[in-house]
Amino acid sequence: MKTKLIMLAHGSSNSSWSDAFTDMTAPVRKEFDSASLAFMELSSPTLFESCREAAQQGYQAIRVLPLFLTTGRHLKRDVPEMIRQLTDELNIEISLLPAIGENPILRKAITEIVCDELKPWIANPEGI
Repeated sequence: MKTKLIMLAHGSSNSSWSDAFTDMTAPVRKEFDSASLAFMELSSPTLFESCREAAQQGYQAIRVLPLFLTTGRHLKRDVPEMIRQLTDELNIEISLLPAIGENPILRKAITEIVCDELKPWIANPEGI
């Protein structure tokens, strides 16, 4: 089954915020034709636009990978409702994957970054 992976970011009216996600996901999108980036709101392309384009390109299934640190209201209510609407409209399988922040690899990376930031303070408790 031809499957599309859409990495979903929140979106922002600040273009530098959206550009950061475009840059961050560029290596994946370059390596995998079946991967793309979409935004939930305030930026383009939207999830609606990306899913419609995928359907036009002949994809039979879409997996939505939220680039969110945790599952909050948007991932519990808003995005599932968008996916219900799109599934009805496009008549293709669309599934929501867990938020990327729930992946143990990312959680470990965050812990390592925080610990690296704390090490100089621990070595010099009087301040840097």
